[in-house]
Amino acid sequence: MADEKPVVESFQLDHTKVKAPYVRYIDTQTGPNGDVISNYDLRLVQPNENAIPTGGLHTIEHTIAVLLRGFHLLTWGEHSTQDVAKALKEALEFIAYEATWDDVPATTIESCGNYRDHSLFTAKEWAKDILAKGISSDPFERKVV
Repeated sequence: MADEKPVVESFQLDHTKVKAPYVRYIDTQTGPNGDVISNYDLRLVQPNENAIPTGGLHTIEHTIAVLLRGFHLLTWGEHSTQDVAKALKEALEFIAYEATWDDVPATTIESCGNYRDHSLFTAKEWAKDILAKGISSDPFERKVV
């Protein structure tokens, strides 16, 4: 009997076709008690064309973790990609124009597995760049919110 590897949905996505930044709906699952969880893919830069340096990305991740809970967004209930894209835009606007180190959680050795690798400056610059491109509610057509 061969070991079957799980299929990771995002690995099936043709990354040459998407147009980042965007919010992409992945799926919704209903739990045994009827609770609904929705999963969204939040893509900040164009795959294989650009990469946010780890310090800035790490700081964006930590700050968004409080505002949205990470780069794969799970929500209670169902929400449109437009609503999720608007929330991502608001979070990035906060990082770009308002955030201070006091707003970046878990940056100590006790609370972070890579606490030395943060850069609020880089996070702010990339957030501004992402906002300038616009957040799309569709990964294949630019539907900027």
